[in-house]
This record gives sequence, structure tokens and C-alpha cells, in this order.
Amino acid sequence: MKYAIDEKLTLTIGGIPQSVRIRSTDASLPVLLFLHGGPGVCDRHWVLGNQSGLAQIATMVCWDQRGAGLSWSPKLKSEDMKIDRFVEDAHELIAYLKQRFHRTAVYVVGHSWGSVLGTLLCQKYPEDAAAYIGMGQFVNGPENERLSYEFVLEEAKKRGDKKALEDLARIGWPKDGHYASIDDLMVQRDLMTKYGGEDYGESDGIMKAVIMPILRSPEYSLADMYKYYKGAFFCLNSMWDEVVGLCFDKTVPELKVPVYLTEGRHDQNTPIPLAQAWFDQLEAPRKEWIWFEESAHSPIKNEPVRWGETVRRIVLAEEMAKSTAV
Repeated sequence: MKYAIDEKLTLTIGGIPQSVRIRSTDASLPVLLFLHGGPGVCDRHWVLGNQSGLAQIATMVCWDQRGAGLSWSPKLKSEDMKIDRFVEDAHELIAYLKQRFHRTAVYVVGHSWGSVLGTLLCQKYPEDAAAYIGMGQFVNGPENERLSYEFVLEEAKKRGDKKALEDLARIGWPKDGHYASIDDLMVQRDLMTKYGGEDYGESDGIMKAVIMPILRSPEYSLADMYKYYKGAFFCLNSMWDEVVGLCFDKTVPELKVPVYLTEGRHDQNTPIPLAQAWFDQLEAPRKEWIWFEESAHSPIKNEPVRWGETVRRIVLAEEMAKSTAV
């Protein structure tokens, strides 16, 4: 495919250099901003790898958020990593994109932690978003961790996985969403990934499911992996306590933008019942829940063709509605 724009650039956002990746077949297309998960787990390698076709209908923008991936810096401190600061960073980046591409708003795609950022952005700055597209939608931190731990525990019992049961007994149930350490959280996440709660039908741990695809991608060099590794753990250690304390079912009853949730039926990272209950009571100009039956936490890579077709439909329909209303 021939791209009119295929750039890797560094922008000063929130007073610090941050890495942005832009790809499009036509600079006049609507802008689609991807907010990655984690915190600190950048995903441009599989967004661009699996969804390059979206560059035919949108200008794709992938952003390594502050402290993450190519935006990691040893100069950053934990106090620089507050959620409100990320919302302002996103707002600043969108202002740049709106000016550069002559758009009044952009389409915001939030995945996992990115759904936290996307939801808060759309709540505070609805004028920034033509629509919000969520995936692996976070809602309630304490309940999220309780249900995810419960899933892993029950799976370990069913499988007779003695090592897993020992590890789960050692780390214990999360208390108000918190484990004793980030290492304990990663024990639970590794087992959740192994049991198919991250990528449906797979049984790989975090190394194979998350790390190896990055190493195989042209988006990050082997040298970049040091920054990626440092950034991922820096972001998680700096931000997790604040993230897990959020409860959108209490604080976000309304979004003044169209809302589309693209949810994997088997997601155990951000358990589906929480997202469903929030979505059902959410007030929005338009909203649509879209199931992905062969997906868990990441339909964008578990069912890449159908997810891409779905986003294409959403963007084209929203653009049509906007042109009709004018």
C-alpha cells in the first residue's frame, strides 16, 4: 500500500518529548488516535501490523504515552505520571492533530488502560472526540481485580494446576484492587494470559503473548526494547495505585460523544460484566455494544479483520451523519 504520510516523529507534549507514529493514504482523511494499554504497554507494532487497511479511510495515529516505549526517559519522576497529566497530554496532542489535519475532532480508540484515558478525555473534553471506540473497557478497579483473580483461581482448580494454586495462595486475593506488590500483580496477569483471558484460545504467558510480537516488529528495534522494558515497569509502578482506584460506574454516568464498545466475549483482564453494566446505564448521544465472539481482551488482534471492518463502518457512518447534519 502506498502512503501519503508514513512518519515517526517526536513532539513536545506536556513539556516533554513524546513519540508519535502517523500513517495515512490521504492527509484529508479523518484522524483515528489509538490510546494504548498498560499503563506503559505500547501497541503500535500490532495496530499498524494488523490494521494497516484503516489508513485507507483514516489517518492513523499511534502515540507512545509519556514514560512509555520510545517516550521513556530516565529524567521522568513518578510525580510526573498522574492520570490528569495524561488527559492533558492527550488533549494537547489532539490540538496538534486537529490543526495539522484541519479537523474539528478526532476518533479516539482506547484499549485497556487506554480506555481509562479515552473515557476521561471524552468526559472532560467532548469537543476533542468525533466518537469514542472502547476495547477491553475498564470500569471499576477493585471489582476488576477481584473478578480477574477469581477467574484465574477457578481455572487453576479445573486444570489441577498445582503450581498456579500455590502461587495464587502466596499472593492472595487483591484487597480493594491492590496486591502486595506489582510482582504479585504480574503473577496473576501471567496466569490470566496463560488461561486465555488475554488472547482467547491461547495458552502463552506474557513473554510469548506480549514481548515476542514486539521483538518481531519493525516498529521497535532491539535497542528500543531497553526503553520499552524500562518504560513499561516505570509506568505500572508509578500509576497502578491511582488507576485501580477508579470507578467509572460512579463517576462517569454520561459521555457527550458517540460511544462504541468493541468487546471480546472472553475478556478476563477487564471482565465483561463490569463493562456491560456501565454501558447499559451510560448516557450518550449514540451508543453501540459490539461483541467479538472469538476474542478476549484484544479483538483488534484476536479478530483483526472483523475489528478493522467494524471501525471502518463506525468512522464512515459518523462522517456521513456529520455531513448530512451540515
